[in-house]
Amino acid sequence: MSEASPRKAPRLLLPALLTALGTLVLCGLGSWQIARMSEKQAYIARLSEQAAGPPAPMPPSAEWGRLSPAALDLTHVAAEGSYVGDGFASVRTTIASGPPGSRQLSGFGRWIFQGLRLADGGVVLVNRGFVPESRLREVHALSGPVRVTGFLRAPEGRNSFTPAELPAQREFFTRDPAAIAASLGLPAAPFYLEAERQGDGLTPPAGVDVRELIARIPDNHLSYALTWFGLAATLIGVFAAWVWQGRRTPKTV
Repeated sequence: MSEASPRKAPRLLLPALLTALGTLVLCGLGSWQIARMSEKQAYIARLSEQAAGPPAPMPPSAEWGRLSPAALDLTHVAAEGSYVGDGFASVRTTIASGPPGSRQLSGFGRWIFQGLRLADGGVVLVNRGFVPESRLREVHALSGPVRVTGFLRAPEGRNSFTPAELPAQREFFTRDPAAIAASLGLPAAPFYLEAERQGDGLTPPAGVDVRELIARIPDNHLSYALTWFGLAATLIGVFAAWVWQGRRTPKTV
């Protein structure tokens, strides 16, 4: 003779609670990714709008301390002044090759940074562009008056994998205007100016193409959200299968 065990209900209680908790956590992570996706898309739209506008004058240096570098990121500006200092600093980087038919420098190389003194006395660092390591000797410090159009950028952060900076050699691994300016013996703005690409993009240092820059901003939040929701559905399915299998197994008395 077989009958359902009176202890089945208590045996289901703990797994059911753990499944419910796990499902709530996984669905919460998925919902968070959906929210982050909306924020990221709004961020990219804002950057695209700022970058597409005509170049505005540089903010006066007297106002730099009150400005938010993050809010200014990728604002299209034009700066007039003179390059200063006895050289330049570089930031090591690697640029992936573009799609077939694209004309851009790529590979292992450096961003070239030099100070630009504006008419009001303020100094802003200019990222003049990328140069492959094999062509670094072709690049020299500039001097004299110049007009630079480009995009204001917030400082780049470090992580646990970022190598130590080499200020004595004026070599860096992050685009940090404060540290780079200090190695050049210059004061500097709390942001830097990324020169926009001029010419064919194959003559170093080659400035940035803002459309390419924005296109490289990752937006993987939807796939992450689907992964978390999928894991939640899988967890529920596993629990349901376990319960169903348990009901099919007769209890012999």
